[in-house]
Amino acid sequence: MKLVYFDDYKLGVVKGDQVVDVSSVVRDISHTGPGDLMNGLIARFDQYRGKLEDAAASGQGVPLSSVRLRAPLPKPDNIDCMAVNYMEDGTRSAPAPINAFQKTANAICGPGDTMVLPDVPATIFEGEAELALVIGKRASHIKAADAMDYIFGYTCFIDGSARGLPAPGFFAMKSRDTFAPIGPCIVTKDEIPDPQKLQIRLYNNGTLMQNFNTSDMAHKIPRCVEWLSSVHTLEPGDIIATGTNHRGLNPFMDGDRIELEIEGIGKLAFNVKDELKRKWERVTRLQMHERAAQKTPGAYPDITPQVEGKYAQAR
Repeated sequence: MKLVYFDDYKLGVVKGDQVVDVSSVVRDISHTGPGDLMNGLIARFDQYRGKLEDAAASGQGVPLSSVRLRAPLPKPDNIDCMAVNYMEDGTRSAPAPINAFQKTANAICGPGDTMVLPDVPATIFEGEAELALVIGKRASHIKAADAMDYIFGYTCFIDGSARGLPAPGFFAMKSRDTFAPIGPCIVTKDEIPDPQKLQIRLYNNGTLMQNFNTSDMAHKIPRCVEWLSSVHTLEPGDIIATGTNHRGLNPFMDGDRIELEIEGIGKLAFNVKDELKRKWERVTRLQMHERAAQKTPGAYPDITPQVEGKYAQAR
């Protein structure tokens, strides 16, 4: 099943190129807004799945092209992001130690929304294409062998970054408003036979920039759930972003149209706005490495210099 929010946060089930409004099925779930409604539905999905399927089968759909899709998880309790979790197409000799960081729920935005680049002296702005897990039930100290039982489904996720800020660490870099686009839907786990064999593609203004497979993940999904649940309790509707292959990372700039497509899930498209109109050369980390005179496996030049706009002269 593919669940979406659309228009004024109506709950919908996607059927092909149509969406059916199933809001009436879940109106008895106690909630104050779309965030805790979706979290509550996920926690009680076994009770509601049959009703949703019946409503989707009998309901009158409308074309997806005629509605405005929204972030399918507007208010997760936790957004955990795995750090350095890919083998980078074999250029890493060993997995990095397992690690993660958190984003705030206010970083969430959805399909058709705009990632806004703030007026801060970042060396570059990037967005990392990632497969995100959606937790289905409360999970604490889960063993890897049981981890898949705690996953509700999957969605597309962008980990926005303002790199090189004076404040060290991940908080100022990662937790900006609009720096976590997600969507276009939540796909329940039964529709994804093997989440470790999904192709991920990110396009910037129609040009393919990131193209990798989840099979290259260093710490696989069960291990990620095991480790994160040993650090803190995971709640229904929580997001785990599983990391990215950094070789295709490229600057995000004003006017960019970003499209993230993950096999079996769909395409998340959104825009980028920068009122300062800052500019960088449009190159990926891999292209920077290929230009470098000294090529060290696993050690890439990370940043292409800013060439225009505020802060450029200070470099």
